[in-house]
Amino acid sequence: MDSLTIPGPHGTIPIRVYRAAGAGAGAGAGADARPALVWAHGGGFAWGDLDMPEAQWVSLELAALGVTVVSVDYRLAPVSEALTDGEPARDGVRFPVASEEVAECFRWTVAHAGEWGIDPGRVSLGGASAGGNLAAGAALRLRDAGGEHPVSLMLAYPLVHSVLPEPTAALAGMIALLPAEARFEPDDVRALNLNYVGDPAELANPYAFPGGHDPAGLPPTFILNSDHDSLRSSGQAFAAELALAGVDVTVCHEPGTRHGHLNEPDNPGAHASIRRMAAWLTRREL
Repeated sequence: MDSLTIPGPHGTIPIRVYRAAGAGAGAGAGADARPALVWAHGGGFAWGDLDMPEAQWVSLELAALGVTVVSVDYRLAPVSEALTDGEPARDGVRFPVASEEVAECFRWTVAHAGEWGIDPGRVSLGGASAGGNLAAGAALRLRDAGGEHPVSLMLAYPLVHSVLPEPTAALAGMIALLPAEARFEPDDVRALNLNYVGDPAELANPYAFPGGHDPAGLPPTFILNSDHDSLRSSGQAFAAELALAGVDVTVCHEPGTRHGHLNEPDNPGAHASIRRMAAWLTRREL
């Protein structure tokens, strides 16, 4: 693992590079070059860091399975006392800062691929929960800007809609069985989303919340949902939107898991998800 900072549109961006097993520096696009994933952790846009399991453990596990991971320490949204129960207020930044930083980290990874033994044509972009939102929004930015774009998107239990879609009857029944502290109520989701963008008008910005907007032209996408999860309705709805737009999409849910299960290294479902993710990212067809 290497910790460094890279230039960004809002100042330097701390990142960690987890080199894939067997990857050699300077390999370029040669036989020893490995696929890579630019990865954004979750945390409701306002929490999380590079040490949380969803960042550190996921990166280490994928690297051991042959994928170089570039984990992004994007700038966080503020925390207000109204948003939490007793947590001290903390300053932060609003949209589009984190979104632009994730997109820039992807560009940096492609530009410096040879230094890390990465195949520049096999760089995917992904994230978990709010990080999945940032990855999807960054992919739209890259699509619209032209130039380099990810070979695939990897979204784990993403929240990509400004308003949480209605769950199916089956999912609603599963959500009802969750304890109150494990549910995401629509009003709570809206409060988190509004805290991220600041201006209510930005809730309709496709780079802020790609769900419900035109995703045509995005790369093949893998959506991994938690099983018993209020936010699964967003992942399912986005998968349908991608398919209707002609984007190749694979969507699955990890049985027996709750939202954020990649933050639980002792959970067998987290290990199963890592295997699914690695299998997708190392496919030569991508």
